[in-house]
Amino acid sequence: MGEDEINELIRGLKEGGVLRSKRIEEALRAVPRALFVPESLREQAYDDEALPIGQGQTISQPYTVVFMLELLQVNTGQIALDIGSGSGWQSALLAYLVGESGQVYAFEIVPELCKLGADNLARLPSLDSRVTKFCQSATSGWPAFSGKIDRIIADAEVDNIPAAWREQLKIGGRLVYPSGHSLWREKKAASDKFTKEEFPGFVFVPYK
Repeated sequence: MGEDEINELIRGLKEGGVLRSKRIEEALRAVPRALFVPESLREQAYDDEALPIGQGQTISQPYTVVFMLELLQVNTGQIALDIGSGSGWQSALLAYLVGESGQVYAFEIVPELCKLGADNLARLPSLDSRVTKFCQSATSGWPAFSGKIDRIIADAEVDNIPAAWREQLKIGGRLVYPSGHSLWREKKAASDKFTKEEFPGFVFVPYK
């Protein structure tokens, strides 16, 4: 699996109007998706489709991941929570985007996927060092950083957003999540005030 396949994927994402950020393009090139899919599916790693990773879960379609990252607008030095980290691909992309001075806290509740994600991330040591992994529910968020979290992204369908997620975001922070077959972006304008935008047409596995 070589550079041609990555170039083809990136070209398709640009032509589809979803990939606009140069930094996200750099992240896609720096974090090979092929390292985060089952070996039996490596030849499909750069197809623009979701792929199974076991335990009834998937690694999301590149279009969807890029769409969410464009909404999230991660900057260098930020603290990000990745909720439902699965195979670890999005955690690695976030680790690239936050840079050496940033930090990613990745939550995954399924034990088999916790190990899978950790093993996959270990193949990219410089990015892995920026990711703290938790094999637990993210319903309580990460209280140690309450009010200091810049970005939160959820990778599974959420019926009701846990109060902790909104509370722990800093003013100006962003929260991106799927709910009701749409993606939603919330921006924290004040301690008790959020702006909310809907982007319909997305389907995810349920949040646990």
